Amino acid sequence: MAKIILQSVLFQGKIQDILISGKKFAKVGRTLTARDYDKAEVVNCKGLAIVPPFYNGHTHAAMTLLRGYADDMPLQKWLQEYIWPFEAKLTAKDIEIGSRLAVLEMIKSGTVFFSDMYWHREVTMKVVKEMGIRAAIGVTIAENLDSPEHIEENFKFLQDHRYENDRVKLAVMPHSIYTVGEKIFKRCAKVANAENYVLHTHLSETLTEIKDCKKQYGCSPVELLAKWDILGDHMVAAHCVHLSEYDMSLMAESGSAAILNPCSNLKLGSGIPKVNALLDSGMLVGLGTDGASSNNNLDMHEEMKLISLLAKVEPKTGKAESLPAEEALKLATANPALAYGIPAGVIAEGFLADALLLDLKNERLVPNHNLVSNWVYAADSSAIHSVICNGKFVMKNRHVDGEEEILKDAQKIAKRS
Repeated sequence: MAKIILQSVLFQGKIQDILISGKKFAKVGRTLTARDYDKAEVVNCKGLAIVPPFYNGHTHAAMTLLRGYADDMPLQKWLQEYIWPFEAKLTAKDIEIGSRLAVLEMIKSGTVFFSDMYWHREVTMKVVKEMGIRAAIGVTIAENLDSPEHIEENFKFLQDHRYENDRVKLAVMPHSIYTVGEKIFKRCAKVANAENYVLHTHLSETLTEIKDCKKQYGCSPVELLAKWDILGDHMVAAHCVHLSEYDMSLMAESGSAAILNPCSNLKLGSGIPKVNALLDSGMLVGLGTDGASSNNNLDMHEEMKLISLLAKVEPKTGKAESLPAEEALKLATANPALAYGIPAGVIAEGFLADALLLDLKNERLVPNHNLVSNWVYAADSSAIHSVICNGKFVMKNRHVDGEEEILKDAQKIAKRS
């Protein structure tokens, strides 16, 4: 079993050695022995600190190809008049290149997992396996964009590909209540529950969605999913911008999780989630970036800082003490990992060995009165020296293997379109 020793790394205020054995942290906060060093790769981490990496709870990876294509307009116009027509022209090869660009961007900004809702999932799965990080790859279903025959193929794919590998899992992803009807949504939930898949959807993202749902069904989107018996501990819902207290209680009591996407929701004018109320409800809350066409990047650090700042000015409940740095960090690390059933997101023995090494000489980490505070409020991805996923370096000393070719390929597509 391969071993890595992170020697002289700063962790929880102390310089220490950390042992990674195989895919997990084997010794943290304990003295290493000669046996631990035997046949281990020793990495000198002097001047570096270790922190958990990011887990992106909701994105559309290949939409990196649409970055900057259609900006400054509301969601429905953006989707119907620009995004969906553009996406209809994308080939499987285009999506592979866009996904590689996305994974490169995520690694460089400290993300080792993403939940992807997109098309041609086979090529995205291939990219993730090759580039060494984790993903929940969605089998995406949208009745307004797909044929009944292809929807059946989607369900067969879920049946035939239950197990991919230890880093790449499938998830059932009905797009939303406005693109998927009751019968198919219930079928998605049944498959997710039976096969232990995560069920992931867009939920209560815009006021238009709320208004249309109430007009059609006489209730909110969350209440509708409750009536359809969709909510539960397999449910991970993206956005959750416009939830009532009753909506929150339904989700919390059912064990459903919420993934907030503050940058995208602000940029599209969709609204600001009730951060403090969501957390107070007892619901598991995490963060995601959404796609690079609406964010316009995949930088989880920005989401982490922004969500903490939004909590502090939330009407009625916001105050300077709201969502402190330690808790904001959890929303970007441990919480989305937990939502997707990944035993990671913390630096501790027995957990999967995912981590970031931060350069303490980076100007944004100086002076280092409080590393977590510096990391959440002061720093950016320029402070990331190396990235570890599943016990292996996927970025070392700021370099990702193949990054030059990935950028060239993506630029070629941009010129073509």
